[in-house]
Amino acid sequence: MDQKKTDAPGGKSKLKITPDKVQYWLPYTKLADNIFIHIAAWSIIFGLPLFFMSRGDFSWVNFLLFLPVPVCFMIVFYSNYFYFIDRLLFENRKNEFFIINILLILGTALLIHLWHEFSFTLNVQGNMPPFGGGKPPEGPPPPEKNRWVPIVIFILRDVILLTLVVVLSTAIKMSSRWTKIEAMQKEMQQAMIEAELKNLKNQINPHFLLNTLNNIYALAQLNSPKVKPAIMDLSRLLQYVLYENNKMYVPLKEEVNFIGNYIDLMRLRLPANTNLSVKFDIRENSQVMIAPLIFISLIENAFKHGVSSDEYSFIDISLTEKEDRKIEFLCRNSHFPKDESDKSGSGIGLQQVKKRLELIYPYRYMWHKEIENNIYSTVLIIET
Repeated sequence: MDQKKTDAPGGKSKLKITPDKVQYWLPYTKLADNIFIHIAAWSIIFGLPLFFMSRGDFSWVNFLLFLPVPVCFMIVFYSNYFYFIDRLLFENRKNEFFIINILLILGTALLIHLWHEFSFTLNVQGNMPPFGGGKPPEGPPPPEKNRWVPIVIFILRDVILLTLVVVLSTAIKMSSRWTKIEAMQKEMQQAMIEAELKNLKNQINPHFLLNTLNNIYALAQLNSPKVKPAIMDLSRLLQYVLYENNKMYVPLKEEVNFIGNYIDLMRLRLPANTNLSVKFDIRENSQVMIAPLIFISLIENAFKHGVSSDEYSFIDISLTEKEDRKIEFLCRNSHFPKDESDKSGSGIGLQQVKKRLELIYPYRYMWHKEIENNIYSTVLIIET
């Protein structure tokens, strides 16, 4: 018997979400974490001078003169983080975004340079040592031509640093954005799966009821005294279907009891030439949960196609709980195909089984079925 591992649900297109048109709400804990990270990062940046000076060189005046530099970096960072990225880059206004940032970077770099010139002049006139200790430069100022070389270098350095700030701000914002999009896609995909499962369950109820009523109708035509007990059994089965089918998972023991009751009901109309064998091997203290009504369509299919009124027939059903929390369902039955005019069930039960397995147990089940020598065999193994 060839066994084929099923593939994950295929051909399902992912939802396309326009993130700019959706309002995202971060949970309180994540928002608090983000704020803490920002505070910690900027605290390190503002405190960098403290790591590069000796104990005797510290000066509050020089430290206060240094503060406008990281403040400029903060302005560039958060103007992009809170406004330009959302309003321009994410709105596909990239040209405006780049032009505004170029002007912002150049203007901020020029302001930083002017501030350095002002603080240097203040240090010299006040005879205060420049930041980091040492004495102001002595002697005549350098020639005007050579004086512009370090100015250009320092401005270029600040432009590069400010560009890195913009890049960092954009990277963090885009990473956060894609994380939110992915979370929303997963949430909406899960909602779609739950809706599809609910729809499949709603289809199972009438399909199950149709096959069961067909059996009771056959008994009624024969004026069988088994009709009344059959109706009582049906009421118990419907009670399980109505109340337990709304759950995602049910205890395996309850599902086995339901299957046993259903088989007892189907047994009432079996002809004398049909041999029915049922075996349940479930642990006494079983804690395994299973999707409800996942096996019932396979059993319905066996009774529908495995019984003949004038030829020898057999149905062998086995359900076993393995040690590794796997559930193994085996069913073999004689095969008597129905005429095309027989629309009882129309084969939708097996289609529903496949869809539910793909949605509930992706990559965690193996289902094989075959017909050989007029014997239909099906094997379903589920990893719970």
